[in-house]
Amino acid sequence: MKGRIWTVPNQITFLRLGFLPVFLMLIAYDHYRWALLVLIVSGLSDGVDGLLARSLNQRSALGAYLDPIADKLLLSSSFVLLAFKKQLAWWLTILVFSRDVLILIVAVVILLTSGYRPFPPSIYGKFTTATEIILVFLVILGAAYPAYRLPGLNQVLVYAVTVLSIGSGFHYSFTTARHLSGPSPEEK
Repeated sequence: MKGRIWTVPNQITFLRLGFLPVFLMLIAYDHYRWALLVLIVSGLSDGVDGLLARSLNQRSALGAYLDPIADKLLLSSSFVLLAFKKQLAWWLTILVFSRDVLILIVAVVILLTSGYRPFPPSIYGKFTTATEIILVFLVILGAAYPAYRLPGLNQVLVYAVTVLSIGSGFHYSFTTARHLSGPSPEEK
């Protein structure tokens, strides 16, 4: 798993990273319909690279790091740009961004102190990411096609992202701290 860099799934992830500046420029210049298309293609490529990694047995250490980084870059930058465009609230953007920075800092500390360790996402983290993706998708959909705005659903998703971001951030921090400190006396 170590030496694999140019696997098909990694190439798809690199392509997804290449979509990021295009996606952000489209939002910045209010081309929401094109941004929605790029977001959909990005999401599909995320699913395809994971499926190919498993089915072709092309999992790699690079892919294990790169795939979640690509997701976080897309989501974090989407939240920031959509807040600038007054499509999302700044307080929510700061909360989401702070959680991502917290997770990044914890991952770096673990890498520096313990070397490589897998960082499997928790179910709470997966729910958080899925909810953030749905919210960004619906906000861009509503900006691209105002007839499809769903303010009630968006508000529910804002509350869900808030609760899940706080909960998963604390869960990730406490779980990681517990693993780093070694087994508890009960586990020995």
